[in-house]
Formats: sequence, structure tokens, C-alpha cells
Amino acid sequence: MARPTVAVLDYGSGNVHSAVKALALAGADAQLTADRDLIMAADGLVVPGVGAFRSVVDALRDSRADQLIERRLAGGRPVLGICVGMQVMFEHGVERGADSLGLGQWPGAVTELDAPVLPHMGWNTVDAGAGSTLFRGIESERFYFVHSYAAQHWTLEAHDPFPSAVVTWATHGAPFVAAVENGPLAATQFHPEKSGEAGIRLLANWITSLPAATL
Repeated sequence: MARPTVAVLDYGSGNVHSAVKALALAGADAQLTADRDLIMAADGLVVPGVGAFRSVVDALRDSRADQLIERRLAGGRPVLGICVGMQVMFEHGVERGADSLGLGQWPGAVTELDAPVLPHMGWNTVDAGAGSTLFRGIESERFYFVHSYAAQHWTLEAHDPFPSAVVTWATHGAPFVAAVENGPLAATQFHPEKSGEAGIRLLANWITSLPAATL
């Protein structure tokens, strides 16, 4: 049986080879690529992100990768954002007083955590949302976070016939959004590829949920 194909978006976000390796261990035929045809044809697309909100969203727009993300989601094709790759899915990112426009897939802003120690770096538990696919069987595991900013509110309202998003929370100083599952778009604030066996299992849960590609 063929392994699901997963494209890891290559838009200059730094060293993301660990994500490709983790996806392969989780059961995918994973490839780091900027090829637009491969990105559109893949069963799943992973959007990694390292660094500042503005630099990541600018790089996505400069490479027109934002259009590929939009086209996939409009067609119901799965996308998984990781770390800043999750943050840029929101409307805004506010860093050091600068307000940058995100991709606007979700309402709300990414802001600095209200915590005594930043960055939030290390292992943390999560409060998995009811009915989560990503956290099935790993609800009590710890995951690896490295960030100073996050979405701290969830304001997207559900409209019939579409189901409500499954939102998973974590706490560092105050609660923040650790993961979202919203139709074809899912994302994690933590790094599954750096989260050991729990991260591999989460990626496997996402991979097994992918519908067959329609070429």
C-alpha cells in the first residue's frame, strides 16, 4: 500500500529536515519542496516556521506560497502548520510593537505570552480538545515548545453545517492555544518533530487522517 505523500513547504524557513525525517518515521512519503505542482498534488502539506512572525509571513508571500496554502484549503486539501507556521494562520502578529498581517485563515492576533520567563522553552503538557484527532491516544503526553508568542484567545465561531474547531490549550504563565484542528487546516504551536515518540504519534494521527490525493 502506498504511503501518503506529504510536501514540506520549502520557502527559506531554516533547517526543516528534522520535520521531513519525523514525517517519514510517522508513515509518510515526505519531501521538502518548493515545486508548486508537487505541493498541490500532495496528500498533505506541512508549513514549518522558525523565527519572527513578520519574516515568515513575508517569505511566504514573496514565494507566493500563501497562494498555494489558500488554494489547498479552498479545495479542502489538508495543511498542517508548525510553530510560526501556525501563528501566521491568524489575522495579525504583534511583536515588539509591530503589527503584521498574517494569512487570515483564523481571526485574532498572536501576541507575547504573559509569563515570568520567556521564551517558553521545553516540555509541556496540553489540554487536548474534545474529539481531537491529532492527540488521539496521546492526550497525557508532553510536547516540546520554543516560543515567546502565541494566540491567547480563540474567537472563530462555528456556522452550520461546519463543525466547531477542536482547540487544544497549554499554559505558560497564562493559557494559550497549543493546537487547532479546523477542517482541512490543523496546526501546532509546539514542534512535533522535536517531541520524541509523542510527536511521531501525533504526526501519524494526522497522516492517517489524510484523504487520498485527487490529481
